[in-house]
Amino acid sequence: MGHELSKGTHLETMCGRFTNRLTWPEIVQLYRLTDKWLVSPHSNSPARYNIAPTQTAPVMRLMDGEREIAMLRWGLVPSWAKDIKIGSKMINARSEEAAFKPSFRAAWKSRRCLVIADGFYEWPEKSKPRFITLKDGEPFAFAGLWETWKQEDGRTVETFTILTTSANEFMAQVHDRMPVILAEADWSKWLGEIPVTQDELQALCSPFPSERMTCWPVDKAVGNVKNDEPYLVEAIASD
Repeated sequence: MGHELSKGTHLETMCGRFTNRLTWPEIVQLYRLTDKWLVSPHSNSPARYNIAPTQTAPVMRLMDGEREIAMLRWGLVPSWAKDIKIGSKMINARSEEAAFKPSFRAAWKSRRCLVIADGFYEWPEKSKPRFITLKDGEPFAFAGLWETWKQEDGRTVETFTILTTSANEFMAQVHDRMPVILAEADWSKWLGEIPVTQDELQALCSPFPSERMTCWPVDKAVGNVKNDEPYLVEAIASD
């Protein structure tokens, strides 16, 4: 079921909620992890229908040359930050600027990750929220950056941000930006398993093809971070 997005001028931070409904075995298979990952402290993690800023979510990254899944806090906190609260303002990063912005440039260089997802929400102006996903129903990955921040007590917190790019024709009906959705064939490049130039990294942050995306109106209850149930992604009557 697909619908067009209502036109509007909603230009605030976008991609503020997303979903990850994959089972753990599906994640292990999709991201081509070794079999040892089938047994994990997170293997019983429930499906998520409303992941919100400051909550933890699984990302896939490269550590010592090997892919791993880590549960990170959404909202990047730079290593030099004085307060973890800055992360709530850094849930997204503009891909055109991340390579040289002080908050993101170190992560852009060596701490890129894949944010595991299968849909996200957007709020058209004066309209019901939309659940946005791929027409084929397949899961995908947002391009992300991760960082480590040390608290005063010495404990560390690992955080991430989702990169954005200019909107494709489909998303432009509701917002001038969209999250960077990476094709599976490009995951190795983004993670650094395959050497790439800065120009090639920037090229990976191009808008995802409009013709592969769809959306439908959903319940306004998704606006409450306490709600995280299957009905949130179910289609309701159009505006």
